[in-house]
Amino acid sequence: MRVSDYARRPRRKYCAFCKDKTGYIDYKDVQMLRKFMTDRGKIKPRRVTGNCAQHQHQLSMAVKRAREMALVPYAVPVISGKIDGRRGR
Repeated sequence: MRVSDYARRPRRKYCAFCKDKTGYIDYKDVQMLRKFMTDRGKIKPRRVTGNCAQHQHQLSMAVKRAREMALVPYAVPVISGKIDGRRGR
């Protein structure tokens, strides 16, 4: 293999919950849930986080519970640089 072949293929991600042998994903652990969410409040997909299917499902259920209990926001408002419909200069 050439050096360029190694550069193209990213390193395989492993499930963080399987590695730590986590039995239950707690919906009250907001700091942990935030690691698996975007800055806009959306749940990151499996291909990004590297979670296995079982833990990704448990994670999504925990995030949805935390949203229901108002521990995590459903959506974060977007703050742009626009002022009165025009770009601020």
